[in-house]
Amino acid sequence: MWHWQAPHPDWTPGEPWPQDVSSYAIDDGVRVLLFDPLAVPSEILELATGREPMVVLTAPWHERDTQSLVERLGVPVFVPAPDTADDLVRKFGITREEADGGSPDVAWLLAGGRGEAHLYSAGDRLPIGIEAFLGKEHNDLVLWIERRRAVIPGDTLVDFGRGLHINEWLLGGVTREQVVERLRPLLALPVEVVLPTHGAPTDHAALERALSL
Repeated sequence: MWHWQAPHPDWTPGEPWPQDVSSYAIDDGVRVLLFDPLAVPSEILELATGREPMVVLTAPWHERDTQSLVERLGVPVFVPAPDTADDLVRKFGITREEADGGSPDVAWLLAGGRGEAHLYSAGDRLPIGIEAFLGKEHNDLVLWIERRRAVIPGDTLVDFGRGLHINEWLLGGVTREQVVERLRPLLALPVEVVLPTHGAPTDHAALERALSL
């Protein structure tokens, strides 16, 4: 299992999250799974060429370097569905004209012909040994990787410098209590490591604190 951080190319000083974001890779001997990948280190890319590389996105807006990896390695991509026009109207209060057909996230991938897309949603068990839990938004998912006893919590659980917590600025129209209820089943699992995309790896105790009421 690998963890690395890199500056997000779309970050601006006004963002509520730090510029450096985390990515992860897991090698199971057959596949190399790249989670929310950005600036993948060369040694991991070299390893991936001798395995079956795959990209797993916790949210469609975490595509980051996915397109270049598809072009370079031909990797299949597991990704939640991007926001529809209705989703954007509901989330941001914009008009349908402004929503203009929905989010552009991974549009290049879903248009076909430029990569192998596998859409998944909360409640799915991916064929690569991952279970998806509903996060704060319908397409921001929290992943449980049983073989590694690892949780990857997308943007729902983050660490902006004050410990792992439920992300206040992420939209979704749900309360903190509702998010806790959605993720409470994780506390019954043998979680050993939590791998946030905003923040550094942490442990089960941090997960318990984040989901306490």
